[in-house]
Amino acid sequence: MTLITMPFPPASLSGHSNGHWRRKATVTRKWRAWAFAAALEAKVEVPADGDIKIVVRFYPPDRRSDRTNFPNRMKPIFDGIADALKVNDRRFVPSFVFCEPEAPGKVEISL
Repeated sequence: MTLITMPFPPASLSGHSNGHWRRKATVTRKWRAWAFAAALEAKVEVPADGDIKIVVRFYPPDRRSDRTNFPNRMKPIFDGIADALKVNDRRFVPSFVFCEPEAPGKVEISL
């Protein structure tokens, strides 16, 4: 298993974010590019076909957020990882673990 660690994704990546679409697109592109670079750096290897199991551990920066929304923030990150692996992200089978807060917050993605 390979581990990718990234900062905790902001609420602006959530599908229900009310921000201006240009701002959201900019943030989404940035996070997708970061995930792409992180996956390349981690030298992730996956099978040529079939499901790719992913475990995401959320370590929020504090207790204020609604953890049921955390998985929504992962879409651009999954897209960036899929781009780096040259696979379709529909192969990803994610599971989510919600951990105790840890400043400044992070997500750990195990593939």
